[in-house]
Amino acid sequence: MKKLTLIAVLGLGTLAFSQEVKNLPDKGKQKTALIVPTEQKELDAKKKAAEEKAKLPKPYNPKADAQADINKLVAQAKKEGKNIIIQAGGNWCIWCLRFNNFVQETPELKTLVDKNYLYYHLNYSPDNKNEKVFAQYDNPGEKYGYPVFIVLDKTGKMIKVQQSDVFEEGKGYSKDKVKEFFNTWKPKA
Repeated sequence: MKKLTLIAVLGLGTLAFSQEVKNLPDKGKQKTALIVPTEQKELDAKKKAAEEKAKLPKPYNPKADAQADINKLVAQAKKEGKNIIIQAGGNWCIWCLRFNNFVQETPELKTLVDKNYLYYHLNYSPDNKNEKVFAQYDNPGEKYGYPVFIVLDKTGKMIKVQQSDVFEEGKGYSKDKVKEFFNTWKPKA
């Protein structure tokens, strides 16, 4: 009786499965057709991003002594009455490179930054994680990802940490949102 029940269950299961396959359009080929283009789209997107990344300036220097550089910027900021923007990230990060390029290539933003800030690109990469420097600012990259912005006043005191995703718009950044950020954290007159 057990054998008969087992055979009946297996037979019905096979029949049910074969019915499902027969009722699918193109006998299941449609599923494969959907997977292949998706994989191709992902490959194309990665290739396009790599090409874009190759063309963008690489502002991060993994060999820099970040602490010494920031100390010099604080001394300069005191003299000039400017705040400091630290853009943390790396040359590996497409969004970091896009943001840098966006600010440099948008005259209104570049003028606003040059007038009010000293700008520094704090490297985070396998070559140099700058762990001691990041620890001073409570490791914002671990919390928010990259790029992340650290605003210091002219004395070197941290006054703002800002994640970057709030500035994103499509595959780039919103000029209005970035401008508002720079205006909000510039030195008070």
